Amino acid sequence: MSEKSTESVTVDAEITTREPTPGADRSHPVKWYRSTFYNALILGICNFLAPGIWGAMNSLGAGGQQQPYLVNTANALTFCLMVLSCFFSSVVVRAIGIKWTLIVGTMGYAPYAAGLYTNNRFGNEWLVILGAALCGLSAGVFWMAEAAIALSYPEPYNQGKFLGFWLSFRLGGQVLGGAINLGLNANNNKAGKVSYNVYLAFIALQALGPFAGLLLNKPSRVQRRDGIPVNLKITNSIWDEIKATTSLFFSRNYLLIVPLIAQGVYTEAVMFTFQSLWFSVRARALGSFLSGVVAIISGNLLGAFLDHNKLSLVTRARGAFFVILGLQGAWWIWATVLVTDFHRSKPTYDWVDPGFGKGFALFLFWVAGFQLNYMYLYFVVGNLASTEAEVVRIAGLLRGTESAAQALSYGLNAIPIMGSIGSVYLNFGLWAIAILPAWIVIKEIGVTITDKKLQREIGEVGLANRLDAERKEKSLS
Repeated sequence: MSEKSTESVTVDAEITTREPTPGADRSHPVKWYRSTFYNALILGICNFLAPGIWGAMNSLGAGGQQQPYLVNTANALTFCLMVLSCFFSSVVVRAIGIKWTLIVGTMGYAPYAAGLYTNNRFGNEWLVILGAALCGLSAGVFWMAEAAIALSYPEPYNQGKFLGFWLSFRLGGQVLGGAINLGLNANNNKAGKVSYNVYLAFIALQALGPFAGLLLNKPSRVQRRDGIPVNLKITNSIWDEIKATTSLFFSRNYLLIVPLIAQGVYTEAVMFTFQSLWFSVRARALGSFLSGVVAIISGNLLGAFLDHNKLSLVTRARGAFFVILGLQGAWWIWATVLVTDFHRSKPTYDWVDPGFGKGFALFLFWVAGFQLNYMYLYFVVGNLASTEAEVVRIAGLLRGTESAAQALSYGLNAIPIMGSIGSVYLNFGLWAIAILPAWIVIKEIGVTITDKKLQREIGEVGLANRLDAERKEKSLS
């Protein structure tokens, strides 16, 4: 081969290696109303109006009621039905698409708020149970749809920030609920239920959910800065989809993280029952408000960390795991000591009382920890789904598993001894059980489990080229 031809081959090779790998471009032109940020905003508003306001009611402690047991029973029914609706949610996506699945999912929340209103004002209980059932049937498909959208719509380098921004709206509902209730009950330093006027505002807000969902872009209309189209649809037959979902549930990696999911979400009923039993109405309202603020800040910090691409995927996965689970362990030790004392002394703490801070601070940390667990679980399952269809399935399985754990949690917390002390001990045990099996999966993320979001979007060859280019860039810097 001549010297000239050798130079030509060398130049061609350099040009080839300098070509951007798929998805590496971050300057693709987009219209603001098709952007991933716009869709994160709309998804967040839907989250605020549906589960956010639901969370606002529960963050008041027992849905704002004086005793937590009826509301815990209703919530247990909600989550039982959500297990069912989550499992079949990919079939719903196949029939009507992801956008309309999300819209349908918002429709059952307002009847739940109406049930709490009539119980608070008139004392009837049947609408609480009916509203809980309707909420469970719709919320399962809503939870799956929003999770699948959150994992598929954003660019890989915006995944964590998208999750943090979107989930902030759920906590925004809690902050709003706390602010409303604090304004109405600032002078109520006794145990009891909140004003029924609070629920009228909640019903009106939740009724707006379906209309907000209409503003979401279909996947085919989303425009991303990296130029990669969003493909989020199910094409299998209904029976094949059920079999694929079942097979994914029984896969090794998913079964190993089931205890991690359970210990993270079991906490919700524990912390809200704790709040309703041991604090005055206005202290509960203050807790709802402040814990939401703390959780928004901590969740967005975690999102920024998970997007910090200067750190390897291995470092991000393991670092977040050790910090989140380590803090959880400290909080469970703290909680065990407190509830053992509270069960014996039966206090009702107001913010002017000595000793108020020790239990109130725990509640704030619990809510922040719940948010961190929630976000981290999305990060983990996002790295277990190999295709966009699997994203829909694993989102449904994640939310279904969460619902099963929460159904058990709310059901057990409807029993007085479990609500006051037993569930804290149980959740402490679940945390300990979850660590080892979860670590078996987490330690493989970034090692044998590659960046699945990139792989789904640019393929295995594109991912290999991207990683190779990044290694060369680091070696030259």
